[in-house]
Amino acid sequence: MEAAAEPGNLAGVRHIILVLSGKGGVGKSTISTELALALRHTGKKVGLLDVDLCGPSIPRMLRVQGRAVHQCDRGWLPVFVDQEQGISLMSVGFLLEKPDEAVVWRGPKKNALIKQFVSDVAWGPLDYLVVDTPPGTSDEHMAAVDALRPYGPLGALVVTTPQAVSVGDVRRELTFCRKVGLRVIGLVENMSGFVCPHCAVSRGRPRGAGGQPLSSRVGRGLEVDPHLCVPGVHPRLLPGRRRGAGQTHRSALPGLRAPGS
Repeated sequence: MEAAAEPGNLAGVRHIILVLSGKGGVGKSTISTELALALRHTGKKVGLLDVDLCGPSIPRMLRVQGRAVHQCDRGWLPVFVDQEQGISLMSVGFLLEKPDEAVVWRGPKKNALIKQFVSDVAWGPLDYLVVDTPPGTSDEHMAAVDALRPYGPLGALVVTTPQAVSVGDVRRELTFCRKVGLRVIGLVENMSGFVCPHCAVSRGRPRGAGGQPLSSRVGRGLEVDPHLCVPGVHPRLLPGRRRGAGQTHRSALPGLRAPGS
């Protein structure tokens, strides 16, 4: 029988949210980034852990690519995104010698790095740790869930798009969550339409086309709110660095509650 994990560097983390999807290209990294920015806008202290080892895109999204990771007596220091140190980020992208270098690793090496990210990053006190995961239900996901489980309340935010192919893969992700005992706290239907930045007219598939059927598969059911997150999100990726960001972040995830609160 395994011994319980020591709290260590995650002792000060109150809530952990994993952003998951069975499908690639649905915008998990974008959702993770926007969720961290929205939480920071409400005054929370947020950490971002990028375990998408083969596609570490969050450093670029937050304009911190090329930063160096330093050591301290408690392990690796995450990269701080803002001057107030309200958002901290750890990603394999900071450990690559060249930005175009491919991570060609087998499962055991990936799993070892994920466990090291969990145990050896000196996050300090955080209200939320948002974990961006790769697509699928494979080794990296099992390693992340197993490594994080002892450290605090875990919840999953599952991302889909309206297309039937995406919905089919995300159904399998919901099955994964059920099998590993990961509570689904939210379902995001991304890319369900395009809001024109000039006339604010929305075009595309009806909102809820993919999210509504999936919500019924969550054990306790999730009510779909078509006004949550969309429309009204600024078309640019980094509203937190531009004028008008406050309105975007106030309208994004207004009903979010911490797991167990």
